[in-house]
Amino acid sequence: MTQTRYSGYRSFSYLEPGRDFVDFTLSAERDRVPGYVVELTTDQENRADRLLADNIAISLHDHPVRLPERTEQELYAWNREGRLAYGYEGLSTSGLDAVFDNLGWGACESRNGWKWDDVITDMGMRFCDFAHQDYAIRAGSVADIRRAHAEGRLAVFAGLEGAALIENEVDRLDVLYGLGIRQMGVAYSDANALGSGLREKGDGGLTQFGRRAVRRMNQLGIAIDVSHSGDRTALDVISASEKPVLITHAGARGLWDTPRMKPDEVIRACADSGGMIGIEAAPHTTISPEHRRHTIDSVMDHFRYCVDLVGIDHVGFGPDTFFGDHMGLHHAMSEKLGVADAITSGPQFEPVDHVEGLENPGECFRNITRWLVAHDYSDTEITAVIGGNALRVLESIW
Repeated sequence: MTQTRYSGYRSFSYLEPGRDFVDFTLSAERDRVPGYVVELTTDQENRADRLLADNIAISLHDHPVRLPERTEQELYAWNREGRLAYGYEGLSTSGLDAVFDNLGWGACESRNGWKWDDVITDMGMRFCDFAHQDYAIRAGSVADIRRAHAEGRLAVFAGLEGAALIENEVDRLDVLYGLGIRQMGVAYSDANALGSGLREKGDGGLTQFGRRAVRRMNQLGIAIDVSHSGDRTALDVISASEKPVLITHAGARGLWDTPRMKPDEVIRACADSGGMIGIEAAPHTTISPEHRRHTIDSVMDHFRYCVDLVGIDHVGFGPDTFFGDHMGLHHAMSEKLGVADAITSGPQFEPVDHVEGLENPGECFRNITRWLVAHDYSDTEITAVIGGNALRVLESIW
């Protein structure tokens, strides 16, 4: 077992807080809420630890930054500063070898998605911070994932949830790739020049410019995500792409009928492309009829549904979590943007302030692995869903 290389670095510790940048009180990376551990026998504990240590674990979608402790009151002031502190300590105990970090909190300032200058600033600040430590790797290839696993480090891939920032300039994709972007969503809930988002009442599908963008992303090696795309747009993207397509963070609408979940047709088409779905765990998304209080059990109901639908080789996890109050962030964004959240428009559920067992990037994959062990999945199956499937698909795309 390779020990983690993390040595205690804290974000921007090469600067003086309060003098060089505004110093916000940030959320704890561990024990922010009461701990939740999937119960196992001693033999099961040992097996879960071995499986996570010996095999590659990949989160297809997370936001591993530390939110301000007073999220609803301070979110936008914190965001405008541009120095989003990383949860290095929490990540060092996660068992992860690679994470797709979806940048661009400039999106909080606009209904139409990430602004170009905001994303460039966010990415530059993030990678500047990385340059001052020796645990997180600024990753760009499958080889970087294997290296991180061998060295006890973390491969971090820069991604974006929507492509609105490229406007109608396809060459901006080349710029983003050159700066480090390796995964991109087509539309973040609202429509843009490429296609429709899941919030739109009418889905016009992939535009002609969108087809050019899909072709360019294929040529460059940018993994395409349709998590926040409308259904028709998602199907058009899958049809137009010559490479496998990802649903990095979603669940099954056949299990929980909200626009944020994906219908069987889209999940099947994604799998048929050679792609996969990462199961989501953001609060009040992957709820199930059997578990209307959102916990790891309702999330894993979506996992089982998708495995039954397309097979275990096309399912993984993109928990979509933060270090901090995710519900507070949702409330602040809804108030700022003046929009109803698409995830609340479906069946009734029991509200929660966090998802037990999958509250932050530091605990998700440990509890997922423990849950799979507790439910008698084989070593081969567990190895596949915690990272093997993602590794295979990424090798095909890149």
